[in-house]
Amino acid sequence: MKNKTVYNKYGDLTNQASEVTEIMVITSYPPRECGIATYSQDLIRSLDNKFENSFSIKICALESGKQCLGYPEEVKYVLDTSDAMSYHEIARLINKEAQIGLVLIQHEFGFYHQQAESFQEFIDELLKPVAIVFHTVLPTPDVLLKTRVQKIAGSCRSIVVMTKSSAKILTNEYDIPQAKISVIAHGTHLVPHLSESFLKQKYGLKNRKVLTTFGLLSAGKSLETTLDAMPEIIKSNPDVLFLIIGKTHPEVVKNDGEIYRTMLEEKVKTLELTEHVRFINKYLELTELLEYLQLTDIYLFTSDDQNQAVSGTFAYAMSCSCPIVSTPIPHAKELLTTDTGIIFDFNNSGQLAAAVNRLLNDDKLRKNISTNTLQKIVFTAWENSAVAHALLFEKIAQSQILLKFKLPEINLDHLIHLTTDLGIIQFSKINQPDIYSGYTLDDNARALVSMCMHYKQTGDASDLAYIHTYFNFIKYCQQEEGNFLNYVDKDKRFTAMNATNLDDANGRAIWALGYLTSLTEIIPAKMIVEASAVIDKALPRIALVHSPRALAFAIKGLFCYHAGYNLSGQVSLIQTLAKRLVEMFRHESTEEWNWFESYLTYANSILPESLLYAYLLTGDTTYKKIALSSFNFLLSKIFNENGIEVISNKTWMKKGEPTGQFGEQPIDVAYTILTLSIFHEVFQKEVYLDKMDIAFNWFLGNNRLKQIIYNPCTGGCYDGLEEHNINLNQGAESTISYLMARLTVETYRYRKESARIQLLNLIRSNRRKREMATFSE
Repeated sequence: MKNKTVYNKYGDLTNQASEVTEIMVITSYPPRECGIATYSQDLIRSLDNKFENSFSIKICALESGKQCLGYPEEVKYVLDTSDAMSYHEIARLINKEAQIGLVLIQHEFGFYHQQAESFQEFIDELLKPVAIVFHTVLPTPDVLLKTRVQKIAGSCRSIVVMTKSSAKILTNEYDIPQAKISVIAHGTHLVPHLSESFLKQKYGLKNRKVLTTFGLLSAGKSLETTLDAMPEIIKSNPDVLFLIIGKTHPEVVKNDGEIYRTMLEEKVKTLELTEHVRFINKYLELTELLEYLQLTDIYLFTSDDQNQAVSGTFAYAMSCSCPIVSTPIPHAKELLTTDTGIIFDFNNSGQLAAAVNRLLNDDKLRKNISTNTLQKIVFTAWENSAVAHALLFEKIAQSQILLKFKLPEINLDHLIHLTTDLGIIQFSKINQPDIYSGYTLDDNARALVSMCMHYKQTGDASDLAYIHTYFNFIKYCQQEEGNFLNYVDKDKRFTAMNATNLDDANGRAIWALGYLTSLTEIIPAKMIVEASAVIDKALPRIALVHSPRALAFAIKGLFCYHAGYNLSGQVSLIQTLAKRLVEMFRHESTEEWNWFESYLTYANSILPESLLYAYLLTGDTTYKKIALSSFNFLLSKIFNENGIEVISNKTWMKKGEPTGQFGEQPIDVAYTILTLSIFHEVFQKEVYLDKMDIAFNWFLGNNRLKQIIYNPCTGGCYDGLEEHNINLNQGAESTISYLMARLTVETYRYRKESARIQLLNLIRSNRRKREMATFSE
């Protein structure tokens, strides 16, 4: 946006580079070395990656004394926590900035202990809404601590903690209203889950069982507990290696030097552990750190601080699906169960050794715990943390913030990862292709459509090889009679599953082939001719189809085929198929139930969409009327105040009954987006664009669980939204569905932005007028 001159609440002129509300985050920040600095940087990056034109974030960096650190450009102010006057000066600057709409404070008692009263005065002086994140919540407070925390809480609009146990302590022991508290877990990084054997080979750890801990070293880590356990562990597992990753904490070095590390090194020698313990005494870049965690067999957390509410290192290890052995800090007790790890008593080396040996000697148990650990922690991904924080900002800022999700870059990595020379593999275990699940015509037809869409938009010549692969799979599935089989195993054999229910797959094949033939200007002529021959061979069998979705997909494919070839014979067949859908609609529909069946199931939107194509081709307004009435009915059932909630695959929605509340699948959201797109093109109604935006945001976190469905790390899409969790497998159907949706919304990404910005600017203009009126009074 262009610079715009405005007046702030004090009547001063300010030049604003944009109209978005600024959020001032008060925190330690890199290059300062501390866990909260890293946490804040990760949070801010995730917010920047997740949202656009919604808010801007600036930093007030915390220093103790004049450290003169070289900060990045987002750092706007520096607060010297040891200087009382610095608090007053920063409060004055923040209050003077009209663009700042919210202050977010990262709180740790150690930051402000030198000037506790000045810190309280600072919060009280701020005229902006304040949210505070308590990184430590101490149980059983004395009167002084309780009063201090209550005063801080009383001066803030909202309080954020990272565990449910911390929230419970604030409510029960500090008498802070539960409504004021939000639980937003410590964020974690999504990882690609690379092969453990590959990573061990890369880092020279082949044939070793790896135990790992990481983080800034200090005596509170109690790493000697592990060292004392090592001799017992080695008896059962002589190939074990303990990695101690991380530098000594800079505050420890400043006060005590390297006394603690030296003690550990001496203990390693005394216990003759030199071949079984390795110190990596440096700061690892994030990618390297996450690779070390992915190759780890067991992650050890041995802190002896019973009041440590949360640990970022602990969370990062879980996000890499490490089995965890941990002391009973609140974070561990909340996340670790018998299915996700083992808890041992503080400083108890015997229990630690027994837990490690139990896991190392039971591969099945360790693997199960690894999978369960990832499922338990995935909701804490930084992308989900960004969504939770942004929703809190929106609530606190009182209409000054209108959230707009940023479209992720188009990423074909997982689609390609799933594809072999034969076709696209059906299922995936997490993000690793499961070749034993085989292949389906369904998935390869959808993959052909999505790759053709991508090629049409980008002109990327490398797409043609994949288009050939998926097309060849469809040809392989066609039988002599013209029909198609659906299921193929890893050895290219048709399976017994082909005995029943193939109509829908046949319809999808016609859709894919028809779309391919419509791209006559970009697809090689030889392939177009071959695809036409496959369609023509299939038509006699397609004419016999009566399954509603098979009819609909076939109509869509034949419409595309006609668009490419302008064949009058296809119009007659389309009319035949469309009339069957009309008859179904007339048989089942009532004033309250405008639908083709007595229930809503899967891929619902393709039914009205297909009749719209029939109308476009024939001009018959009967098709138009039913298309509009049935689509509006469907939209009324799946869109609500929460966004989009598609029909549950657990319990179909029957006439006169409510839909299920979980079991939402990406394919239904994607098909809805495709249908909204064609309805918008035909009728040019903004409501369809609005709903496209809402529906696509379902993938990005605007859904019932407020969790991402699309995984930007892999380029894959999770398989579904369940009652309490996301299905972490990233199979072909889900990944292709997301890609089709993403390619569809690309066309519309900027169409609504102008109107949204105008609304936002009006809201902020009115806010500034109110502020100036208040100031004048």
